[in-house]
Amino acid sequence: MTAVGLLVGACGGPGAESVAATITAADIARLTRTLASDDFAGRGPATRGETITISFLQGEFEQIGLEPFGDPAADGSRTWLQRVPVAEITADATTATLRLPGRRPLDELAYGDDFVFWTLHEEPSIDVTAPLVFVGYGVVAPEEGWNDYKRDLRGAVVVILVNDPPVPGKFGDDAMTYYGRWTYKFEEAARQGAAGALIIHDAETAGYGWDVVRNSWTGPQFSLPTPTDQPAPMRFEGWVSKRVAAKLFSAGGLSLTESMAAATRPDFESVGLGAATEIHLDNNVRRIASYNVVGRLRGRDAGAADEHILWTAHWDHLGEDSSIDGDGIYNGALDNATGVAGLLEVAEAFGSLQRATRRSHLFVATTLEEKGLLGSAYYAANPIVPLRDTVATINMDGLNIWGPTEDITVVGLGNSQLDQVLQQAIEPQGRTLSPDPEPAEGFYYRSDHFPLAKVGVPALYTDAGVRFVDRPEDYSDLVRRQYNALHYHRPSDEFDATWDLSGAEADLRALFAVGVDLGEGTDWPAWSEGSEFSAARAASRQR
Repeated sequence: MTAVGLLVGACGGPGAESVAATITAADIARLTRTLASDDFAGRGPATRGETITISFLQGEFEQIGLEPFGDPAADGSRTWLQRVPVAEITADATTATLRLPGRRPLDELAYGDDFVFWTLHEEPSIDVTAPLVFVGYGVVAPEEGWNDYKRDLRGAVVVILVNDPPVPGKFGDDAMTYYGRWTYKFEEAARQGAAGALIIHDAETAGYGWDVVRNSWTGPQFSLPTPTDQPAPMRFEGWVSKRVAAKLFSAGGLSLTESMAAATRPDFESVGLGAATEIHLDNNVRRIASYNVVGRLRGRDAGAADEHILWTAHWDHLGEDSSIDGDGIYNGALDNATGVAGLLEVAEAFGSLQRATRRSHLFVATTLEEKGLLGSAYYAANPIVPLRDTVATINMDGLNIWGPTEDITVVGLGNSQLDQVLQQAIEPQGRTLSPDPEPAEGFYYRSDHFPLAKVGVPALYTDAGVRFVDRPEDYSDLVRRQYNALHYHRPSDEFDATWDLSGAEADLRALFAVGVDLGEGTDWPAWSEGSEFSAARAASRQR
């Protein structure tokens, strides 16, 4: 790869070094405060918050000097927006029931407090009566010699544990693989022909409390149109608390604890829970559209301008909840007003270069990340810039609000050559790279770079470092745990004037340097040898 140090002046005056200095903590704070204000109504897709947010982003993109690069208008000119068509399906919490046949709902369980489920079918009501079957971790991984679906379970309701099977030497050991993600578990259950799936929530292994499940999966749920080559959605998807799961197992004459232990063995076979279950959902269904906001800075070299570096950050959050007594606005300050502020700061820095980089830069503020990475998934399936011309994607989701660090975390460190480019970028800062300190949380599969990685685009996703300057050794762990316990996906994720955004400033300047390197270079960063994404990259580059 090309050395960053050779390029910092390559773009003409003002050069990249002086332009990088315009990325400041004060500007990050100003933008974050605005995006996370109550005026933006929690930035909920298909709400008044979306209208306000995308209008603001269009104005910022235009002021920076980006060109609109979304869907074409009737006259053939480009707009700022990429339309993301989705179905919005809202379950009626007052009528949703989970019961065993012939019995009242288990201990009068409460939707939202004890279980949540939803459907991706655009139907006014869903009724399912089917046998309950425990399928362990719900994984089919031939390369690991693992199959939790050893028998035909078409039409069953499968009950699944979170995360990977905890088996030494398999599934990345302490680092979660995609097999551990809830998205994979629902996808696999659908491939197996299940009528529905219930994941057992366990705060310790999931990495977040039940309130995150409740806040994320009640209210409107969104789905993209199902591709014709994909299995049809199950009748329903959902979660049950560990306490409720224990009741389900007990009703079937089984022990949840013993069943969980059995599921850690590769010879595990699915087991019926001794009864069928009845699921009922009433739904409000409507077809809507949300929008990615897209702007471009064209490269200066006619021979390289079709090649693009893709920058992403999701603008959406959870909107408003009028049922909450008190503050019901999910402001999403850290998640992800900070990331969008970072996107705007980096875009402004590139726009300030007197001479553009050889290659072009595409900036996409994505929607519906909080509903399953849907905005980025739609872009990956309908790329504005062909995948063969997309050099890499750089994603920003939650900047460092806790101060300067001696390092920068790379989520998925070792996945691609982009790590080396970033390493060169931070050497002038005297910093180093660190791996994800919470590998079991599966963050690599939880943000908008992942749908692009799945179609082969090398992806860089960074997070706050773990060695904070003049702080105790455990400071990183302390502040992360505090945020997750008190603010993650809660109305309390609000802008705080006491945040120290100097760490975010340094991180964004490093990412800008990576962008300059990629923008001026001729190389195509590759996935590491043996990567699960290499084949998709090779296929896309040949098209």
